Amino acid sequence: MVQPVLDEPAGIWKQKLEPGDAAQSVAIAREVAARLCDSVRIETAVASARGQTGYPKSIHWHPTSLAQGHVGLGLLCGYLDACFPGEGWDLVGLKQLKIAARAAERQLSPTYSMYSGLGGLALTALYLSRQGTRYRKLLASIEAALLRLVVIAAKSLRANHGVSVSTFDVISGLSGVGGYLLLRRADSRHKSVLKAVLRSLVALTEEEGGLPRWHTPPRYISDENSRQLYPHGNLNCGLAHGIPGPLALLSIAATAGVTVEGQREAIRRVAAWLYQYHMDDQWGLNWPTAVPIGPEGYPPRPPLIAKDEREGPAACWPSRAAWCYGSPGIARALWLAGQALNEVGYQELAVAAMEAVYRRPVSARQIDSPTFCHGVAGLQQITLRFAQDTALPLFTEAGRTLHRQILANYEPDSVLGYRNLEPGGRRIDQAGLLDGAPGVVLVLLAASTTVEPLWDRLFLLS
Repeated sequence: MVQPVLDEPAGIWKQKLEPGDAAQSVAIAREVAARLCDSVRIETAVASARGQTGYPKSIHWHPTSLAQGHVGLGLLCGYLDACFPGEGWDLVGLKQLKIAARAAERQLSPTYSMYSGLGGLALTALYLSRQGTRYRKLLASIEAALLRLVVIAAKSLRANHGVSVSTFDVISGLSGVGGYLLLRRADSRHKSVLKAVLRSLVALTEEEGGLPRWHTPPRYISDENSRQLYPHGNLNCGLAHGIPGPLALLSIAATAGVTVEGQREAIRRVAAWLYQYHMDDQWGLNWPTAVPIGPEGYPPRPPLIAKDEREGPAACWPSRAAWCYGSPGIARALWLAGQALNEVGYQELAVAAMEAVYRRPVSARQIDSPTFCHGVAGLQQITLRFAQDTALPLFTEAGRTLHRQILANYEPDSVLGYRNLEPGGRRIDQAGLLDGAPGVVLVLLAASTTVEPLWDRLFLLS
């Protein structure tokens, strides 16, 4: 008898768009998805993006990447198959999975990363497997290598004080892959490795020598601009790369009944730290991208922003209102912490932070792009999750407004239908899930169908 491997209860996912918007959303999602499954269009988009971007290092298409590669396209096909069964999307996804798996076999030094390594490949194989009834040999092979790498990484992390964010974050680190392991917690091997990850993250939240162990020393800051902003290091506040990622994973795991010693205390410690370091702007609660460390440590809280204009160093400015950085991602992590601890105060703080996001004019949110990571789609998916969890009209109305914003960004004459917007107005034909059209399609379908978007575990939103 085949045992289910996607150990998640089937929820009742509610579609809350106006009927006309929902129909338009599905139609656009189908059209863009068809383009994304056209190999010629993908090649055209990748080639075009290299010439369009102002950030050449941001374009790095690779078959094994979930962020920018065939793994991400395969995951999209898995959700399309769930939304529109019997239409052959699973076979299209299998094609993408095979391309990625062959490329992974040739890799000399694979990583466990969810967005560029074996973690993402395992998630896509799992998503396409239809509860483990298919691709079992392939999934077992991927996971055998994945688990070995994660065990080593978890052991290494526990020995450090001051680390690169890539060791613990959602994009490359243990928080991200921990979200995958949680999906597989019914299997004793996965649960054991997951607990090793949780123990490492609990230890990481502790303070030593006046600084949290998860702080980033300057030697681990590779970006020149960031090194100038944070010459003595920082403490990252973004869900994608900072401490909200471990908070989200520790909280989701606790709610699912997977706990280790000190986990609840760690959740409370991080949630309290985030509350302490919030920064108000003229619309309400907000957070900086990171808290700077000074030559003699870091302040008890950063200086408050002026109500009418930004003052002080850029390192202390509030962040954009996105999934990766800013109030939305942090608010979601705090909500999950509230669920895990049964602390209404954290949940009220999360709702207040989201209310402030919606009060901000669109121009002040700094998320012009329709895409997921630092765009409207990411904010929309967080809004959908809050709407599902709270049933508050606030989130239903905000979700409808955000969705119309995404629909208005549809460019049918472009290569893929949606493009990533960079600062300065550059439009990029990005084929990757994280910053491109596939992420937009996932959110269009999450908002306009009744199929729960379990894929957003990738972003630690549920």
